[in-house]
Amino acid sequence: MMMHQSPFVQVSDLGRDFDLSAPLLSRLLEGVPKRSLTAASGVSFSIERGETFALVGESGSGKSTIGKMLVGLLEPTSGGVTIDGKDLFGTLDKASRMALRRRIQMIFQNPYASLNPRWRVGDIIAEPITAFGLAEGKGVQARVSQLLEQVGLNAKDAKKYPHEFSGGQRQRIAIARALASEPEFIVCDEPTSALDVSVQSQVLNLMRDLQRELGLAYLFISHDLSVVRYMADKIGVLYLGELVEVADRDTLFAKPRHPYTQMLIDAAPRIDAFGRTAERAKGEIPDPIDRPSGCSYHPRCPVVEDICRRTAPEAQLFADGRALVSCHRAQE
Repeated sequence: MMMHQSPFVQVSDLGRDFDLSAPLLSRLLEGVPKRSLTAASGVSFSIERGETFALVGESGSGKSTIGKMLVGLLEPTSGGVTIDGKDLFGTLDKASRMALRRRIQMIFQNPYASLNPRWRVGDIIAEPITAFGLAEGKGVQARVSQLLEQVGLNAKDAKKYPHEFSGGQRQRIAIARALASEPEFIVCDEPTSALDVSVQSQVLNLMRDLQRELGLAYLFISHDLSVVRYMADKIGVLYLGELVEVADRDTLFAKPRHPYTQMLIDAAPRIDAFGRTAERAKGEIPDPIDRPSGCSYHPRCPVVEDICRRTAPEAQLFADGRALVSCHRAQE
């Protein structure tokens, strides 16, 4: 009898609220209630080894908040994350927690801000190696040289400082630093959005090559659908902190079912669409402190009905390579 193997990364009903209330005394004197912002709510998805799951959505949809929770930088208000069956926020002993943290890394959006300008590149990449005790003495230097060459740089670059490199080269250094702890899961938070288009493609190709070579699982956060189409195996569409559609890449682009997904795809620039007149995206993401009633997308939706204003839709399952759609009209 075959045992069912759980996904490598499992995100279950993840939520995060931020308390924006004034101090208690001020609230009592002024008679104002507590205020909280829901950045993520009820988010569930899974990622297998060697797979890329992309989170897409406009700015303010909660993508980066979820990414930070998946690497342990933020604690969730509700729900949980397991990596290879181990609870990321559970009661692990210090050694087990350290071992789990070593397997998770993050590549940040801006390589200009994510590298310490006062450190030499060799020291930046060596820090995770020494912190996790992966090598000692000359072994550290040899590993740094190997990592620099693995990301398309020269071993001699270890002696330089970050300001001596271009944006694309700095992001390669950031990738080398992420690989230094020998991770199995990497959260990529808009890793190419600060780079020129020609450099973007080089960095994305490098990330795909490394994924194949090392069997890495990626959570890829982006607002750029052309990048997502190139990188992702599965895609989750996020709106106001909630997943409104989850599907494999080809299904999502061929037949988007949620009106928000359709709007994102229609608004994305396309090489083959010279002269087309795409309908402009209506409105902006509403204030997450003062969320709309019913379906949170209804103020912007072109196919809104009365039920959308009153009742939040249940997630519907489909059998066409799509995991779920949260829309009252998804079957149409």
